[in-house]
Amino acid sequence: MADAEVRDRLVLPLDVGDLDAAVAVATRLAPWFGIAKVGHELYAEAGPEAFDRLLELGFRVFADLKYYDIPTTVERAARAVGRRGVQFLNFPAVGGEAMLRAGIEGLREGAREAGHAAPVALAVTVLTSDARADAFRERLDAAVRAGCDGVVCSAHEIAAVRARDARLTTMVPGIRLAGGEHHDQARVATPEEAVRAGADWLIIGRPVTAAADPEAAATEVAQSVAVGLATSA
Repeated sequence: MADAEVRDRLVLPLDVGDLDAAVAVATRLAPWFGIAKVGHELYAEAGPEAFDRLLELGFRVFADLKYYDIPTTVERAARAVGRRGVQFLNFPAVGGEAMLRAGIEGLREGAREAGHAAPVALAVTVLTSDARADAFRERLDAAVRAGCDGVVCSAHEIAAVRARDARLTTMVPGIRLAGGEHHDQARVATPEEAVRAGADWLIIGRPVTAAADPEAAATEVAQSVAVGLATSA
């Protein structure tokens, strides 16, 4: 089991199509992960019920839905998600400042209408499966201008985020254990490296969920995060 500070930083992707299976995985790994990520696959199968079930289990929920459309459509979709009580929602920064601003406004208004605390609006900069990050600074600038609360970026871009706007939080995918498979990720870091770089939240899925012993893998992740926190204090 991870201590509270470590657990609050770890995000568990539930990239499965069946809600019952997702709940089973989440319940099994709850001692280490405080945030559950609902992506396209699970949302396509279960819809908003996935948010409800995971919130009932005590997780904070990251709606990894990457809304990307005209501003009006994004605003309306984000408003609906905000009403569900999720804590995080993301939007591709490539959609531009106007789209991001509309999404942020819709998300916050939806949460407020339903009596929830304001969620964290995240701009996705460059996917960690992309080896090149040429578009990063342009997309970061759009996120800052739009008023996003944070960005989704690799550990390699955290310093640039902090330098551009110190108030921005960072949600960091592409986390892999030392010596482990990179899978389809190109820009990766260990949990310790990401935390030492200043990551606020770490998304780590297959190195744990696909491990022969998920609990042991989760423990290794938590220990790596704890070392990163201790050495960056």
